[in-house]
Amino acid sequence: MRIGLDMMGGDFAPAEAVKGVKLYLDAVASDAHLVLIGDESQLAPLLADAQLDQSKYSVVHSSQVIGMDEHPTRALKEKPHSSISIGFHLLKNEKIDAFISAGNTGAMMVGTFYSIKAIDGVQRPTISTLVPRENGSQGLLLDVGINADCKPENLVQFAILGSLYSKHILKIDNPKVGLLNIGEEEGKGNLLAQATYPLLKENKLINFIGNIEGRDLFSGKADVMVCEGFTGNIVLKLAESFYDISVRRNIQDDYLKQFDSESYGGTPVLGVSKPVIIGHGISKGLAFQNMILLAQQMIESKLLEEIKESFHSNS
Repeated sequence: MRIGLDMMGGDFAPAEAVKGVKLYLDAVASDAHLVLIGDESQLAPLLADAQLDQSKYSVVHSSQVIGMDEHPTRALKEKPHSSISIGFHLLKNEKIDAFISAGNTGAMMVGTFYSIKAIDGVQRPTISTLVPRENGSQGLLLDVGINADCKPENLVQFAILGSLYSKHILKIDNPKVGLLNIGEEEGKGNLLAQATYPLLKENKLINFIGNIEGRDLFSGKADVMVCEGFTGNIVLKLAESFYDISVRRNIQDDYLKQFDSESYGGTPVLGVSKPVIIGHGISKGLAFQNMILLAQQMIESKLLEEIKESFHSNS
């Protein structure tokens, strides 16, 4: 397997990306070959200092970088030699099997939709976040930002995508699906929640347990928690603040440490035909290592084949 990594994306690139590559190669016994996309003049001394096994990686030169504040569509069009543009070119032409970047999120989303397309039957691809629970396990919340306005059918598809991810990546058998709402009773919530509930209830591809409330997010009541991206993004940013507050107040707590974005690396775009993983702009070495690990898991588990089969059989 060949995993492409944008070495120039993120606030601490390329130094932290190289650290992540070293952490991965030193710790993981895998046949994965890493394709490092970036400015060779900047990468060469960092890679030399890292003393990596040169058989485990190759470098593809990119002479341009898309900045974090650039307009996504315009930047991709005007910077064909950027690390993100080259990454998607390699992915589209099957030179790599997965692509990872902590760079401009908008450019990553535009590149994903225009380069590799959605899986047949998927109306809207989605992004998710892992939710740490007090018992040590992880749940999944989706959507967390790219679909601020949704139809009931979209939320049902998020539930299916989240269930498949939970089963094949998080190794949860028959994951429980909950609809994030303002009350547990059927009929609660806004028009979207009220219309989504019966569709989830009748869907045979998921294990729907009903509505869940905000206080249930970290309890383990549901494994897959579904909402539209507006609510999901607010929950995500709120949860990330738990870790920031604990650091500022010098609170040492193993559970709160799990809310550090470094611990889970990045999020995959679920519902597209190839693995694309988007990292936080402040990603450091550990986050890059975890993103590479996730790409490896997605390829080895054949998650995308399972998604394609589910949506094909349900169409």
